[in-house]
Amino acid sequence: MKSMRGDIQIYAARTTRYSDSLMINVCDADLVGKTLSEGELVISLSRDYFQEEVIENEKAADLLKKCSIANLVGEKIVALAITMGLAKEVSVKRICGIPFLMIFKFYHR
Repeated sequence: MKSMRGDIQIYAARTTRYSDSLMINVCDADLVGKTLSEGELVISLSRDYFQEEVIENEKAADLLKKCSIANLVGEKIVALAITMGLAKEVSVKRICGIPFLMIFKFYHR
């Protein structure tokens, strides 16, 4: 997407807190409302599940740093997570050609 500030990345995001954990659901904004179907697998990228707010790269990176669990869908958000060193390309699954990545961070206390 393009804004007056030039090319920026826009994402749909929802955050959920449980106990000491932060779960984020983030997808590239242009995917909201689409349904991905491959064989018996169907994933609905609904506004209710993914779009509590619309965010840009800086906030997306901050959420990726802080979260315990991340559900990510789309070329841009998955590339951001890989660039940040949170996952490797081999961990990315593709559904209808769209990248899907789940990240679970485990901490020792």
